[in-house]
Amino acid sequence: MERDLGDRRRELLSGLSGRVLELGAGNGMNFGHYPGAVEEVVAVEPEPYLRARAQPAAQAASVHIVVEDAIADELPHAAGSFDAVVACLVLCSVPDPGRALAELGRVLKPQGELRFLEHVRSSSSRKARVQHTLDRGLWPAIAGGCHCARDTAAVMTSAGFAIEQIRDIDLGPSWMHTNPHVLGVARVRPRRVPGPAPTY
Repeated sequence: MERDLGDRRRELLSGLSGRVLELGAGNGMNFGHYPGAVEEVVAVEPEPYLRARAQPAAQAASVHIVVEDAIADELPHAAGSFDAVVACLVLCSVPDPGRALAELGRVLKPQGELRFLEHVRSSSSRKARVQHTLDRGLWPAIAGGCHCARDTAAVMTSAGFAIEQIRDIDLGPSWMHTNPHVLGVARVRPRRVPGPAPTY
């Protein structure tokens, strides 16, 4: 699976440039796939064991990567700090994906990109029921808070993003409860500025 996932990681990060924030970087599996046009990656990882594993991966990467201890709900960065943000197999496990996405939107520059690769709820009603059952049971407890029935695209839209590209992909056996995945690009929708009040 990781071989296929490596190809998807490269696709996810292809064409990025400037300053990038990666949410939930884990042990740094994405680090080797960032293109040379990226000036800096700020890799956020709250879990101490994974953060320690990410440090040597950051040192070995061909781009400058800083690994930080922070949580998705409260990113310690100013508004408009990043040219792009990356969410890769993380929105399934954050406690509040809507709030996490709102934070990603806050730290993005006005035309910045959200690149995402996430496993999501199945379009098959039968499989979706299985996923919901697992989410209400032991699965989140034994899988680091992972939820397999989240409708991530809908949450992105509710959080103010416009999805520009998205497609379904399978990673691993298609019957697995952590399939399907979605890969895509989104941007924050421009806020409407109220016009002048009408005069009569």
